[in-house]
Amino acid sequence: MQQPKNESVRNYAPQDTETKSVKKALSQMAQEKIEIPLFIGGKEIRTGKTKKVVMPHDRQKVLAEFHQAGPAEMEQAVQASHQAKKEWERLDGATRAAVFLKAADLIAGEYRDVLNAATMLGQSKNIFQAEIDAACELIDFLRFNAYFYQEIQKDQPLSVPGLKNSLEYRALEGFVFAITPFNFTAIAGNLPAAPALIGNTVVWKPSDTQMLSAYYTYRIFEKAGLPAGVINMIGAEGPEAGATLLPHRDLAGVHFTGSTGTFQTIFKTIGSNISNYRSYPRIVGETGGKDFIFAHASADVDVLVTAIVRGAFEYQGQKCSAASRVYIPQNLWPSVKEKLIEQVKTIKVGDVQDFSNFMNAVIDERSYKKITGFIKEARASSDAEIIVGGNFSDEVGYLLIQQ
Repeated sequence: MQQPKNESVRNYAPQDTETKSVKKALSQMAQEKIEIPLFIGGKEIRTGKTKKVVMPHDRQKVLAEFHQAGPAEMEQAVQASHQAKKEWERLDGATRAAVFLKAADLIAGEYRDVLNAATMLGQSKNIFQAEIDAACELIDFLRFNAYFYQEIQKDQPLSVPGLKNSLEYRALEGFVFAITPFNFTAIAGNLPAAPALIGNTVVWKPSDTQMLSAYYTYRIFEKAGLPAGVINMIGAEGPEAGATLLPHRDLAGVHFTGSTGTFQTIFKTIGSNISNYRSYPRIVGETGGKDFIFAHASADVDVLVTAIVRGAFEYQGQKCSAASRVYIPQNLWPSVKEKLIEQVKTIKVGDVQDFSNFMNAVIDERSYKKITGFIKEARASSDAEIIVGGNFSDEVGYLLIQQ
């Protein structure tokens, strides 16, 4: 297998065929309301306990209702992963990789519009943010994972004449618990797929606010030939899922992206139950940070201002890489301030189906209240100044608006 190339990003110019195609998918999906079951052992399970998936930028619009797992269904998912594991890990690496390479091809082709549209409507990403995430980055994850897994397997110990040494890269003993975030469809797809590639079986709990694109991601894996029970997708309340699955005797690993507080709770729970496990669970986690821009006195003002605007406001700042603070030399500040205000005032905010909107809605009411609370605090502070923006409205959606 040759090293893959990064998936090309589409431009979505107004009259492009690709633009018309994704707009058609958006229009159709926006008018639908689907039911999302649990996927356990390849079967669709409906518990009757449901939760709504709404458009963040039009919070009255319900896109889907997903069923939530209780402890019994979570145990069922663990058992399904156990039953699937023997046959799955017995397959050679190339056969397992072929499933995910096929999934990448499906996303690059017939499912590109579907996954982009689901990400746009369900997570309030504009077309350009959705394209680099739901399409390109997930395709790259799947293809590069397969390639580098192949390269890892080539790393073998030295042998001498008459003696052959070999190293087998085995799956973990038990199930992997993948807990995924709302802000990247690609990460949500990669966290269960990467451990599955090397022979593990997975219980996957997507974020409630990413459930629509998670549903289509699972369907793509299924269409690509993923055997029943290899990845079991469950909607669930986070604390209940943690209380049931993290202390489980068969927990072999956790693959997580999310908040620092949640990851610390996961780490603490596993540590306090360490004597109960069949093996030592591997814990892999990525958490949020406070990214910054540090400008030198010689910085190009135009480049700096563009970096600030894009770093801070792309996808409403809901990325671990989003710029949350900027350190600017005093000699540059007057010109930076003037151009920054000028650029920010041009930002359009609103519905994702209007491709001229640079910003859309923040993900949910909790995030909206947290962010607007900071704005109110700055407004009331004696040592802070709002130089541009500072307006918001949740009348239609969770929007930080321009006036």
